[in-house]
Amino acid sequence: MKRIIGVFAIVALLGAALSYDASACTNVLVTKGASADGSNMVSYAADSHQLFGELYFRRSGKWNTGDLRRIDEWDTGRHLGYIPEAPMTWQRVGNMNEKQLIIAETTYGGRHELEDSTGIMDYGSLIYVALERAATAREAIEVIVSLANEYGYFSSGESFSIADKNEVWIMELIGKGTKMEGGKNVRKGIVWVARRVPDGYICAHANQARISTFPLDDPQNCLYAPDVISFAREMGYFDGKDEDFSFCDAYAPLDFGGMRGCEARAWSAFNILCDGKFTFLDENGKEVTRDAYDYIDYAMGRDASKRFPLFVKPSRKITVKDVADVMRDHYEGTPMDMTTDIGAGGNALPYRWRPMGFDYEGHYYTNERAIATQQTGFWFVGQARPSLPDEIGALNWFGCDDAATSYLTPIYVTTTEIPECFREGNGNMITYSPTSSFWMNNRVTNACYKMYNIMAPTVRERIDNWENSMMVEVAKADSEAMELYKKAQETPRKKIKRNDFLRRTPEQFASVRDFLTRFSVDNAQKIFREWVELEQLLLVKYIDGNVKAQNPDGSFVTNGYTDHIPEGITQPGYTEKWKSCVVKDHGDVIVSE
Repeated sequence: MKRIIGVFAIVALLGAALSYDASACTNVLVTKGASADGSNMVSYAADSHQLFGELYFRRSGKWNTGDLRRIDEWDTGRHLGYIPEAPMTWQRVGNMNEKQLIIAETTYGGRHELEDSTGIMDYGSLIYVALERAATAREAIEVIVSLANEYGYFSSGESFSIADKNEVWIMELIGKGTKMEGGKNVRKGIVWVARRVPDGYICAHANQARISTFPLDDPQNCLYAPDVISFAREMGYFDGKDEDFSFCDAYAPLDFGGMRGCEARAWSAFNILCDGKFTFLDENGKEVTRDAYDYIDYAMGRDASKRFPLFVKPSRKITVKDVADVMRDHYEGTPMDMTTDIGAGGNALPYRWRPMGFDYEGHYYTNERAIATQQTGFWFVGQARPSLPDEIGALNWFGCDDAATSYLTPIYVTTTEIPECFREGNGNMITYSPTSSFWMNNRVTNACYKMYNIMAPTVRERIDNWENSMMVEVAKADSEAMELYKKAQETPRKKIKRNDFLRRTPEQFASVRDFLTRFSVDNAQKIFREWVELEQLLLVKYIDGNVKAQNPDGSFVTNGYTDHIPEGITQPGYTEKWKSCVVKDHGDVIVSE
């Protein structure tokens, strides 16, 4: 827990808490030049206390003139309206489509006066409709802009991660507010900017707009709304030279909460993947390196002038496992480490229940908000792999609940079936389902919360074994699927025209899709069954604060007289920090000598 002094800090924190606690998410973006296998990657933790973890699935389709696409707000389910369907749509699985396009987001909110309650397209609908209609990152940007401008943007400020098999982009957008004339909002639409992450670099964002100044004449690497600067001038947000315009400073002014509750997560992701050294391009295009802790005062909300770069080069080639583990971070080893202060209790619990902050004796205090959090609905690492055809290359490593104590399992986007444990409708936030991964992962995770430093390592070992083994199995599946793909290529091509290019029919690659479906479904259900058994093990092994000893084969040590009574039970007790605080608070009463 950290103390905040001053009226400005209190107001800033309260405002930030209202914005990022409700829709707080984290994204890490990795370009193919920075990855170990040449894939572009995007990670996403969809964090909300109301979001149920399930794997969204929509098949590809051909649509007739007059067909409509229903738009419901993703966060609430509120019906917003209808838009015309596209002539043809791609299959999507979660936040990835069959063309290897990935889209994720974090909400930064920004200026509240720019929200438009008359719009139809909320940020979630922009993501999923773009996945249905776009084949590349640049196409997705075009779709998002055109939909928001034509039908109005219903949400607040958003940062989007958009990647295909060739490029990775960060896009930031916000509405223009409401100005009604003749019964219409004449400010309908968005202002926005999108920057391509340089190949060999990574990016991250976490509920705070991150694009500051940007090149005004470099369409290969930067795209933006024609009025992004003029609108800011009109609204009184900016009055300098065009080349000095900063999107985030104009549309999402920084405060304590934006740094400490949001930017700190991006800083921590960089710190981990760059081994404490941030290498980036300066304003002259020269590569420079700075220590990560040169920016710690910014991450901790103390000095807004020490903003760290938008793009950095990792210290090593990044694997999908590296990205997954970043999503499990609690600031371990940093001044914000959530396992070391008394707020972690007697068993180093890296979580603080909401609300984020509290008043005490005239001062306001805030708990940390790390990447890994208890309210995650679902999370994933998407891989767009240019070395493989789309039918094989699109891979969504998917999981539910708190990333620190849940697994990812690979789902090929070409699948024809969603595993039962992830299937939409298999439970919800107020309906328990024993066959749902979300609910089973919550059972395991919530069990760990009672004795975290003792129980979580058991779970983490299972996670590591699974994910490392799946990386090997995916490589094998890729090879086998490629053999099937090559055979399928020998069959005649059936032509379907869409946007002036030809696409092979799904039937032609049925063998590939069937194989990858079985691989995805069988493994997802296998690890789900293992998690059912794991939850039972946690109950039996750690019941009542005890730890039962196990033999090398996993069986429990017994007393030698019966196999029903355990032997070698230990009670691990509490951390030294906790003991010290208890003694200071109550030692005069409980002292025994």
